[in-house]
Amino acid sequence: MKTSGNTILITGGGSGIGRELARRFNELGNVVIVAGRRLETLEETVAGRGDMLAMVVDVEDPDDLAAFAERVVAEHPRLNVLINNAGIMRREDLTRTRDLRDAEQTVVINLLGPIRLTDALTDHLTSQPDAAIVNVSSGLAFVPLSGTPTYNATKAAIHSYTVSLREQLRGKVEVIELAPPAVQTELTPGQSAREGYMPLDDFIDETMALFGEQPTPREILVERVNFLRWAERDGHFDQAVEMLNAH
Repeated sequence: MKTSGNTILITGGGSGIGRELARRFNELGNVVIVAGRRLETLEETVAGRGDMLAMVVDVEDPDDLAAFAERVVAEHPRLNVLINNAGIMRREDLTRTRDLRDAEQTVVINLLGPIRLTDALTDHLTSQPDAAIVNVSSGLAFVPLSGTPTYNATKAAIHSYTVSLREQLRGKVEVIELAPPAVQTELTPGQSAREGYMPLDDFIDETMALFGEQPTPREILVERVNFLRWAERDGHFDQAVEMLNAH
C-alpha cells in the first residue's frame, strides 16, 4: 500500500485509533476523509489540518450507508483507500436470558457495517490505481475475552471475511488486516487510562512503521498482539485464554 498520495476514507475517525490513523496518514501527504455519527468529534479530528474532511454517516443504517458511499465517490472521485475502523465493544452476561440489543448492535456496526460499505465501494475501488482496503479486527479475534463475546465473534468474522476478500480481489485491490491489542482508547469507559493497555501513541507509531514496510504486510501486527494472534499456532491457546480472562 502506498503511504502517500492517496485519498483515504476512515470510518470511526472521531476518536481513538481512527482519529490518530487519520492524522498520521494526512501528515504523510494523503487526503483523508473521516466518517462517523458525530460531526463535532469528526471536526475535532480535522481541525486546523489541510486535506482533511469530515462526513457524517450512520453505519447502522444500510440506506444511509449506501447514500453515503454514492456521495463520497461523487465528491472524492480519487478515493482509493478504505479503512473500516468503526466499532463498539459491550460487556455481556451470558449466564442468563438478557436483552440482546447490545449484541445485535455490535454485529451490525462491527460486521455488517464494514461488509456493506466495502460492497458499496468495491466497483469504484477496483477501478482506482493503488487501491487498498484495511479492515480493523482485534487480537480478540484470535483469543476471546469472555466478557465481550459478541465483540470477539465479530472481530473473528472480520478476520475470516478479510482473508476471503483478499483472495477475491487479488490483483485488483490490496487487502490488509490491522489487528490491535488492548490499546488505551475510549472504546470502553475508562480504557484510555487502563494500566497494562498499550499507549495509543506507541501503538500508532509501531503501526505506521509497519504500514511503511515494502511490501506492506497482509496483517499489521504490533509486537504486543503477537501472543494472541499466534496463540493457537504456537501451542499456547489455552494458556492465553486463561491469562486473558484472569484479569
